[in-house]
Amino acid sequence: MSYRAPLSEYQFLFDHVVNYSEIAAQDCFEYATNDVVAAVLNEAGHLSAGKIAPLNRNGDLTPAYLENGVVRTSPGFADGFKAIAEGGWIGMSAQPEFGGMGLPMTVTTAVNEMMAGACLSLQLAPLMSQGQIEALEHHASDELKALYLPKLISGEWTGTMNLTEPQAGSDVGALSSKAEPNGDGSFSVTGQKIYISWGDHDVAENVCHLVLARLPDGVAGTKGISLFLVPKYLPDDAGNPSETNTLKVVSLEHKMGLHGSPTAVMQFDGAKGWLVGPEGGGMRAMFTMMNNARLGVGGQGIGAAEGALQKAMVYAGERKQGRRPIENGTGTIIDHADVRRMLAVMKADVFAARAIALMCAAAIDMQSATGSTGWGARAAFLTPIAKAFGTETGMRVSEMGVQVHGGMGFIEETGAAQFYRDVRVTAIYEGTNGIQAMDLVARKLMDGGDAAFALLDEVEQFTEASREACPALAEPLWDATENLRQTTEWMLAQDALNARFAGAVPYLKAFARVLGGYVHLKAAMAEQGKGSRTKLATVYIARLLSEHVSLLSEARVGDSDLYALSADELAAV
Repeated sequence: MSYRAPLSEYQFLFDHVVNYSEIAAQDCFEYATNDVVAAVLNEAGHLSAGKIAPLNRNGDLTPAYLENGVVRTSPGFADGFKAIAEGGWIGMSAQPEFGGMGLPMTVTTAVNEMMAGACLSLQLAPLMSQGQIEALEHHASDELKALYLPKLISGEWTGTMNLTEPQAGSDVGALSSKAEPNGDGSFSVTGQKIYISWGDHDVAENVCHLVLARLPDGVAGTKGISLFLVPKYLPDDAGNPSETNTLKVVSLEHKMGLHGSPTAVMQFDGAKGWLVGPEGGGMRAMFTMMNNARLGVGGQGIGAAEGALQKAMVYAGERKQGRRPIENGTGTIIDHADVRRMLAVMKADVFAARAIALMCAAAIDMQSATGSTGWGARAAFLTPIAKAFGTETGMRVSEMGVQVHGGMGFIEETGAAQFYRDVRVTAIYEGTNGIQAMDLVARKLMDGGDAAFALLDEVEQFTEASREACPALAEPLWDATENLRQTTEWMLAQDALNARFAGAVPYLKAFARVLGGYVHLKAAMAEQGKGSRTKLATVYIARLLSEHVSLLSEARVGDSDLYALSADELAAV
């Protein structure tokens, strides 16, 4: 099966759901007209389908490996990365001053999703570089920007993110990596980091590591952490890689999926690096990269879902099994009610997740263009939802894709299982989905719920205006939004954060379900309630939106029932 970039879906979303014309009207994006964006997406679609997608199976069957201290990537990955780099796709949203295109994040989000759908293992490399580029743009010195940004944007060098240590996962403040000043403006960084995506490879000439470490006078916890840029090869006076830095790959992880993406255990032994941002400001600088990556990882989930959906749709349209259940059908399993249910639900969820990710990207663009705190709050609120719902959709849709294949889905040769194995980690890295939910009900509600209620008000206003044209869609969405509003008020009334945390995951899922109903209603209204998008919206409203009832009920339970069971009672057999 060949991958097809969902170009028409993105064009529809840009035109009718996320109001891209408002972004293009901003002075800083005036060159990113609809025609330009259409051309960009078309070229990215051709690249994804023609050059990147054929590498997906190679990456799974022939993983990256470590040979005499050097990481060798999967067959064809070097050429695939070169095509991405030479096309300028790494620096789509980067500053033109350093060689970037300066395109809106909305466009970058669409392109990244297409490339992830084609080959998630390979797409992870430019995604990491994009996050590092943004972190350096915001926090690095002018000297570091001038040296590193052009190389990262061009793809000559790649970037990584080094947070996790064996004893410090989500609790980053427990890290033990140290940095000592060298007296010349540089620092010696020592420590071990694990789970480093694309920590080493042979597709570019240098690897630039952003490493969190603690200076000698750094206080305990996250406030004492600083961020350092530590390259594999130290640049010479001309800015070219020369002396090898004192760091190495200890091993590569053997993973459930993403075999083509080398995930390294990195050892830094007094490796030379440079401070990014102020001393003790490491977490703030790193969060710039992490937030960029969180939206990108949500897009990875959506891309995997799209790939799984396409494969399942092709198989269902070819596989003949059992009696023909409907007249004038195709004679294949796509006629069977349960298979039709799975495919319709998969398609409806992919649309919802894709639209929510674009809503988040659009808010980032508008905040960047206007400096509005309102747009910034909207982007911040939508980020954990886009990440968690995008990756949950990837897992759910790829799992259903295996089910559509039946027994053949469990056979590796079909490639259906690869989507599920590859996407599973997206709900874990860049902050687990549980952490995203906890962030949503804690930090993101510290404004008294202003950002949440602004979104709910928007949904209800649109729903009210849609009642006449689409009453069967608008009325259930109105009820769901009101239920979500009441649960948001309940969350705000809980002084004990643990009571919020116990219901955080179902609350986030319910918020995503309501936003999904909103974007589906917008799609239906674009055709005045008459057409295929209205039919798909009906599937979503009838079969998926209703989940909000049980989700919000669980969200309001609190934590007492969980802690009534002791740890020993939970472990008893």
